[in-house]
Amino acid sequence: MSELLIAPEQDRIAPVRGRTRWRRFVVMFVPSVLVVGGIIVAMATGAIGASFAVSGQSFKISADHLHGTGFRQFSGVDVTAGGSSIPVATTVIDDASITNLCQSVNVPNPFGMKIVLRVEAGGGGHPASAKGLVIGMTNLQGNATFTNIQIGRDAGQLSGNSALSGTFGQSADAVDIDNLKQSATSTSAGTFALIGLDLAVQTGQNAHECF
Repeated sequence: MSELLIAPEQDRIAPVRGRTRWRRFVVMFVPSVLVVGGIIVAMATGAIGASFAVSGQSFKISADHLHGTGFRQFSGVDVTAGGSSIPVATTVIDDASITNLCQSVNVPNPFGMKIVLRVEAGGGGHPASAKGLVIGMTNLQGNATFTNIQIGRDAGQLSGNSALSGTFGQSADAVDIDNLKQSATSTSAGTFALIGLDLAVQTGQNAHECF
């Protein structure tokens, strides 16, 4: 069960209502089910969603353990090349260490078979590391512990974008997540070191996603 350090009463505010793009986002912050954090996600300057057109296809990320410092999270939107908007929780971590990282994509194809692109790294006692990274995520599961968390902060201040002023955000000095499972539509990184990188294209019965 997640351990959560709750911010003082004055730092917690009610979710923003009446904004369609926040409906899914607000659910993630119900205290009884809060297991949020960031994986391979941070941009030191702070960003709103992806800085590139996304494919619109989600991918899966899992890890045995994530330790991150400089955590921030707020609402964002990823945009496809066709102009479609995808509401996401934009998660920012200044520095992250990731043990037994797995990333997989179920690749659409005309061959009538399952094809999975799978990347693994950070095993054998040598975690992967990330700096200057941002992720647009749509779902997260795991056991999370936050250090000095502040829930309900102004997202405009957290993101550095005044367009988000008055909307919901949260931050923490550090976050630790065990048994992380995450779905996302975008990831960007300033530096992303994959120790023991293993990339494979798996097909048919041998095609397995991270979870």
